[in-house]
Amino acid sequence: MKRFDVLILGSGLAGQSLALRLADHLQVALVSKRHIEDGASAWAQGGIAAVIDPSDSTAAHYEDTQIAGAQLCDPAATHFVVEHGAAAIQWLREQGVPFTPDSDTAWGMHLTREGGHSHRRIVHVADATGAAVQETLIDRVKRHPNIQIMENHVAVDLIVGHKLGQPEAGCLGAYLLDNDSGHVEAYAAGHTVLATGGAGKVYLYTTNPDTSTGDGIAMAWRAGCRISNMEFIQFHPTCLYHPQAKSFLISEAVRGEGGLLRLPDGTRFMPKHDPRGELAPRDVVARAIDFEMKKRGIDSVFLDISHKSREFLQEHFPTISARCLELGIDISKQPIPVVPAAHYTCGGVQIDLRARTDLPGLYAIGETACSGLHGANRLASNSLLECVVFGESAARDILANRRSAPNSLPAWDESRVSDADEEVVISHNWDELRRFMWDYVGIVRTNKRLERAQHRIKLLMREIDDYYSNFRIGNDLIELRNLVTTADLIVRSALRRKESRGLHFSKDYPQLAERARPTILANPRWPAGLKRWNHPG
Repeated sequence: MKRFDVLILGSGLAGQSLALRLADHLQVALVSKRHIEDGASAWAQGGIAAVIDPSDSTAAHYEDTQIAGAQLCDPAATHFVVEHGAAAIQWLREQGVPFTPDSDTAWGMHLTREGGHSHRRIVHVADATGAAVQETLIDRVKRHPNIQIMENHVAVDLIVGHKLGQPEAGCLGAYLLDNDSGHVEAYAAGHTVLATGGAGKVYLYTTNPDTSTGDGIAMAWRAGCRISNMEFIQFHPTCLYHPQAKSFLISEAVRGEGGLLRLPDGTRFMPKHDPRGELAPRDVVARAIDFEMKKRGIDSVFLDISHKSREFLQEHFPTISARCLELGIDISKQPIPVVPAAHYTCGGVQIDLRARTDLPGLYAIGETACSGLHGANRLASNSLLECVVFGESAARDILANRRSAPNSLPAWDESRVSDADEEVVISHNWDELRRFMWDYVGIVRTNKRLERAQHRIKLLMREIDDYYSNFRIGNDLIELRNLVTTADLIVRSALRRKESRGLHFSKDYPQLAERARPTILANPRWPAGLKRWNHPG
């Protein structure tokens, strides 16, 4: 058994920023499913939203977030994040992040605008902000003596006291599978943090990396934590449509800088769907594209920014320009074929303003958490901001409330299992799950589709649980088990919402309810009488 002060599951921006804030005081393990560079944070192109320009205000950022979130954003969490935005950017600058400069402004950084924002407030590094932030922080993480990076390790499950006859002990660590050796070991920690990202891979088409399999959400649910707002899966309107392009995102900033959405004949269509046109929030744009594609039987629509100069495009969108050119698309002369794809999980593990879950000692930050900031639809570029703000909040709470790691934990027992006889079962179940989730639980939903999905999920869960109980586990089985649990939570949440709000659009309930209410799922296996740790404030 290995012991650490803090065990961070996930090595994206949320996990890294937390590790760096803790490592001067505590011994930290930073766990990565693959390599530390492979998380979703590095894929973020647009930037980080924060109030920097004096003509802007946190009140305006708050209001834009609430409008995009269909008035479901938690007021306290939203105020908390937008009011800490400038400090988050300053911290990243202190770490050395090279934000795109603008010598004509007093603050020295170029600000762009994206859909749903009333001001230019997006701080960025050209069109590869996430990659630049990750490169900077990874360098600092690797050089810190108190951070042990554990690559090619995947969390199997959390170790919780109420399953060991210690109901008040909370979370005691996790079992991790070393993908290199194939062995599972217990890792004890005073504090365990879920920073495992989202669940985009539950859908057939997604902008997410292969690691986005809902691991933290599923583990927290099995441990007894509440899960909130899982029906709100954001579909990014503009994923590059090309047979050789897997999950390549065309940034929101392309529309923010004047890109226009067109049909194959060149006709614009967004103005007839929303007066804000291409700068409408993502849910509106994604539904509009979905509507036009289904109505006309077309494979994609087109995003056109060819009216901008080649020099402008090279300066603002070098990554997008280069990738499109590799595929034979010159964006200075041709429109870009785009389709919607699953992009962001707005719901997740319910947390408070200190990033605490229901279990003592267990925190959640980043996309795996539900702070309430995103409501029914995440406003563009609020996600990286949330990672840094709640990374700092979690660090402050951990340092103020230190817990010792347990001296002993039960070892992982695989004495009653054997090697899998047919791994093809896993790949078939994985493919079936992602296809019916895309068909039945996508951008536009009906009760009938959701019930069909729920029926298939129940069958898959029984089959996967049987497989998990009888055979030695591997990475693919762990991820499939987590994906089917996450899919179940998405469908349960969607069936509970009797309205259309934000990212959840139901043909059976097209109207907006009078009052915005979150969907909170409580695991019935939570022990009776056991007090939850999480509370507002």
